[in-house]
Amino acid sequence: MAGDSQDEAVLFEQRGRVALLTLNRPERLNAWSPEMASALYRLVGRANDDPAIGAIVITGAGRGFCSGADLSGQRPAGPAQRRGPVRQQEPFPAFLQRSKPLIAAINGPAIGVGLTLTLCCDIRVASDRARLSMRFVRIGLTPELGSTFLLPQIVGLAYANELSLTGRIIDAVDAGRMGLVNRVVPHDVLVDVAMEIAAEIAGNPTEQVNWAKQLIYSNAANDNLRSVLQSEDEIFRQAGQTEARREAAIAFREKREPEFHREGGAPQA
Repeated sequence: MAGDSQDEAVLFEQRGRVALLTLNRPERLNAWSPEMASALYRLVGRANDDPAIGAIVITGAGRGFCSGADLSGQRPAGPAQRRGPVRQQEPFPAFLQRSKPLIAAINGPAIGVGLTLTLCCDIRVASDRARLSMRFVRIGLTPELGSTFLLPQIVGLAYANELSLTGRIIDAVDAGRMGLVNRVVPHDVLVDVAMEIAAEIAGNPTEQVNWAKQLIYSNAANDNLRSVLQSEDEIFRQAGQTEARREAAIAFREKREPEFHREGGAPQA
């Protein structure tokens, strides 16, 4: 385990090839604030820039993942504050989609922006204590952070309507049944399970993982099969010319597991 610097609103820790980011306002159930948005944007960017990191886990300190926007003594945060720093030109969901793989480890309440943030992640693992809600209509607001695009893709139109129009809070079991989370695990092993998934991803060649993720997001809503095949073929050819592909072929012949991140000059792509 590698200790590291921390931000007041988000903690950063590196474990092997995985960055663990922890939303850190436990006294407010990690209520979302502009400071938290800025810190998360900065630390995800830091992980993306570090070749020694291959995947990122996001979780919450204490009993909650994120209880929604911090409404204490102020008006609700505007869209720019929820999405990220004001100086940031790129929408936060787009930034996260082009990030290294992100796993949300949902350890407790994920309400409003706390839920829509997880929709921007690639994989969602929930504690059996998690509670989730598209709460917006219940507080006189409407869904944001790209959730009206992402949520129907994840759970389908019927469940997206049910979650968004009722604002109901659901438990982890129902979230798993809907496909809102990939899996539900006992609370005490949540971060370990999320880190194991992240480590498995991070052990794969970085460039191929990033290519695969970007192909999925660019093609998921593409109804032109010819265009999909063309984009896949182009990246497939590039991948076939990398050191990672050569290492995989050698490992196959030698009947061993490929070593994509061997110390001292192993292939990184």
